Amino acid sequence: MESVLEDEMTSKIIGAAIEVHRALGPGLLESAYELCLYHELNLQKFKVEKQKLMPIVYKDVFLESGYRADLIVEERVIVEIKSVQSLNRVHEAQLYSYLKLSGCSTGLLINFNTYLLRDGIRRLKL
Repeated sequence: MESVLEDEMTSKIIGAAIEVHRALGPGLLESAYELCLYHELNLQKFKVEKQKLMPIVYKDVFLESGYRADLIVEERVIVEIKSVQSLNRVHEAQLYSYLKLSGCSTGLLINFNTYLLRDGIRRLKL
């Protein structure tokens, strides 16, 4: 049941990202897409946290780090935003690390620097 809810939520998040991409197109900085997607998700009544600190717990020691997730939606889905020529494995590894650190099991990696946004979206699960 939980997976069905996350699947529906990720579909709505992707729809919001498409709305932002239609309005802005490719070629802007990640920060612009992040702010606009944050705004769009809030308009759709989602609870969204931006630039959430991802602390590391190592051998029961809490270590503050500089790692931040771009967006966390409903405390369940991490959205990592990119504006790069192409996504690669290091971007996926970053999102997998954020999923592990956060306790979330679903993440969306969205590259806004594409002609068709669907070509820049990857859905990852732990």
